[in-house]
Amino acid sequence: MSFEFLALFIRVVAQLFIYIVIASALLSFFLPPYHPIREVLGRIVDPFLNPIRSLMPRTGMVDFSPLILIFAVEILSRIFISILLSI
Repeated sequence: MSFEFLALFIRVVAQLFIYIVIASALLSFFLPPYHPIREVLGRIVDPFLNPIRSLMPRTGMVDFSPLILIFAVEILSRIFISILLSI
């Protein structure tokens, strides 16, 4: 397995996870919390969002934790990819 393939795999997984975070955040405006789609997305995303939510100050009805998670995933994936491609 080449490092370029592994870098591409990391990029695809990071993008897929970002799309799931965006879908979870958008569906929270339209679907009730116990809708099956929201529950599935919540099982994927909530383990990563809950630590961020516990660190962030309360901002009323607006939750900025998905935005922080997207930035973190993007930065980490770029760091991993640059390390892999520099080897």
